[in-house]
Amino acid sequence: MHRDHPVTFPGRHTHGAQAVRPDGRRRALRIGLGGPVGSGKTATVAALCRTLRDEVAIGVVTNDIYTREDADFLLRNAVLPAERITAVETGACPHTAIRDDISANLEAVEELEEAAGPLDLVLVESGGDNLTATFSHGLVDAQVFVIDVAGGDDIPRKGGPGVTTADLLVVNKTDLAPYVGSDLGLMARDAKAQRGGLPVVFTALTRPGGVGPVADWVRGRLAAWRTGGTQ
Repeated sequence: MHRDHPVTFPGRHTHGAQAVRPDGRRRALRIGLGGPVGSGKTATVAALCRTLRDEVAIGVVTNDIYTREDADFLLRNAVLPAERITAVETGACPHTAIRDDISANLEAVEELEEAAGPLDLVLVESGGDNLTATFSHGLVDAQVFVIDVAGGDDIPRKGGPGVTTADLLVVNKTDLAPYVGSDLGLMARDAKAQRGGLPVVFTALTRPGGVGPVADWVRGRLAAWRTGGTQ
């Protein structure tokens, strides 16, 4: 259930936030990825899958309002076996399905684990939203928020829950900074000031190994999860 909205979901969903499944096995680590439209969420998911798929068993749940566009992109690029990718059509603002009424996403995650498991990691990608997007802790164990330099170098300074509270902030498309007039040093300083010690990484997914800082962070979360921690 969402910590601010005490709702008990029907039957099979009531164990969603629990680390141990009803059968006694530890479930997959769930990481949510949010961020504005065009920031590179789907590209980040694809790059993470390519980088980590030989190390861990991964599943992906994507969110779009009326389509399966992001899931279809991942399927076309064969980043994972097709049975490990599923889509949720939210029919409303994306943050509703990841924060307020998580039942559709929780069902998709749990059914994916049951059908394609055992899995080590499930990535839940939100539809494109604004700087207020956050995930319910009943749905994911950690949150990544993706912004990009083309959105303006004032984005970290503007803050918002996505920027300030996500477990990892990703500043993407750094290779475009010279062409859009964004100051990466300014973005780094503003992000540090806003986030109170929470990590920030800079990525350029078009370059070899560009997703490396995010993949390393995910590896760290997985290591802690396997030993019973969450950090």
